[in-house]
Amino acid sequence: MKRRSSRRRNDENALDLTPMMDIVFIMLIFFIVTTSFVKETGVDINRPNAETAERDEKGNILVAITENNEIWIDKRRVDLKAVRANIERLKIEYPGGSVIIQADKLSKSGLLVETMDQIRLAGIQNISIAAKNDN
Repeated sequence: MKRRSSRRRNDENALDLTPMMDIVFIMLIFFIVTTSFVKETGVDINRPNAETAERDEKGNILVAITENNEIWIDKRRVDLKAVRANIERLKIEYPGGSVIIQADKLSKSGLLVETMDQIRLAGIQNISIAAKNDN
């Protein structure tokens, strides 16, 4: 008879972890939803150094120009003639976004200017050129 009463006492004193697990799960969902995800262009760019480079966290559309003078938008290689159409498409997805161009320091500056021109023709005036600041 004593065994039954001691078993009941252990069951009554057991800690119910279900509410705590619910809270942990809700917090996990909250942190996943509120985390800002880093966007990438899909290629590695060796950006030039600049003493006055500033970090811009709000740029939504990334354009990369490689050392081989290839243009990459949204992890895809695109032709210069297709830059305008791709930027117009991305402008619909990110209406308030700006464009950041990541040009390799060995890429041609003429291609950079032509790319900027196509982006402006797509209707975006806020264009930044990415550089790195080693400080």
